[in-house]
Amino acid sequence: RKAAEQGNAVGQFNLGLSYDNAYGVAKNAEEAARWFRKAAEQGDADAAFQLGALFADGRGVSSDGREAAVWFRKAAVQGDVSAQFRLGRLYESGRGVVKDTKQAVHWYGLAAEQGHAVAQWSLGLAYKNSLGVEKNEREAVRWFRKAAEQGDPDGQCNLGVCYQKGQGVGKDDEQAVQWYRKAAEQGHAASQYNLGVCYKNCRGVGKDEQQAAEWYRKAAEQGNANAQCNLGVCYEDGGGVVANDRTAALWYRKAAKQGCDIAQYNLGRCYETGRGLTKNKQLALQWYRKAAKQGFAAATKPLRALLAK
Repeated sequence: RKAAEQGNAVGQFNLGLSYDNAYGVAKNAEEAARWFRKAAEQGDADAAFQLGALFADGRGVSSDGREAAVWFRKAAVQGDVSAQFRLGRLYESGRGVVKDTKQAVHWYGLAAEQGHAVAQWSLGLAYKNSLGVEKNEREAVRWFRKAAEQGDPDGQCNLGVCYQKGQGVGKDDEQAVQWYRKAAEQGHAASQYNLGVCYKNCRGVGKDEQQAAEWYRKAAEQGNANAQCNLGVCYEDGGGVVANDRTAALWYRKAAKQGCDIAQYNLGRCYETGRGLTKNKQLALQWYRKAAKQGFAAATKPLRALLAK
């Protein structure tokens, strides 16, 4: 504190950290912001990043994207990797700055080159989806791999997808399974779903319906709509679990409410036939219509037939 009160930037930064993290003092975000600002105004990059983060998150100060961008930039131009990444995020979303995907890629690139795993994944997505840079699937794979090898689950999942689809790399289902598994074991819902599909369809791994259902369940419990729908199918067909129509309908409903067209169709079918649910023509029509509106062709025929009754 003495150093901070005497104007020492490092001391001011450290005092700000103490207030922000309750190191030896009561946690106080407002005091943290005050001391970070004093240090940042003297050019301290760490303090500038921390102050930007407070403005971005609305802690100790009013949430303000413009102020966040100002302080992230001051830190980013000094090479602060976290600030470079966060500034890229602001440019991608258009929060506090004019939306500019080229600028987003610029800052992601600087952070990625310094080894920031999430920036590497973000840069991979930019190359994959032509976001502020020319589409280049090989470059996408290169950056996904860098993120994946650092243990980033999004990078691992995307690298798995590239191997499964042969995008930017030779098609290899076994490699896809390897990367899905790494991410799935970290709790990554999309990878858990993808791994379930691989077990179900014997892609890169031996067919195992119990394993498929287990991975669907892990993803479904995290709210993944596709996994919820597929888990419903498992319960309806008895694939890897004991068949239970009521439980199937429960999972179909969860997915249908999230807009999954197949689940909407399946739920409509449950209401029409009374499988796992009490028969209800109006609810059957409601869910068939929702699926049909999304272009799910299989819903059109039962919808017309039910309307004609």
